Amino acid sequence: MNANPHTKPGDAQYMEMLTQLQAVDFVLCELNLYLDTHPNDANAIEQYNELVQQRWHMANEFETLYGPLMNLGHSYSGYPWQWKDAPWPWQV
Repeated sequence: MNANPHTKPGDAQYMEMLTQLQAVDFVLCELNLYLDTHPNDANAIEQYNELVQQRWHMANEFETLYGPLMNLGHSYSGYPWQWKDAPWPWQV
């Protein structure tokens, strides 16, 4: 069950938040690849760490409103078990 009864998976806010998360994930992936070959770039490391923190907050807000983003112990579940609820983030 969602913490906020006014939110619904797939609504406009859901899609906007998920799109923002995907954009941050893309940048984190690119920075990760860059840092694999440039491990001493302090500015890139700083940007990476700032985005990790931003992503954590964004994901926490999303999960509070819509339920878990990831399974296998990476996200909490409300009661009842939320993984039966569709659509899952990768389905939209």
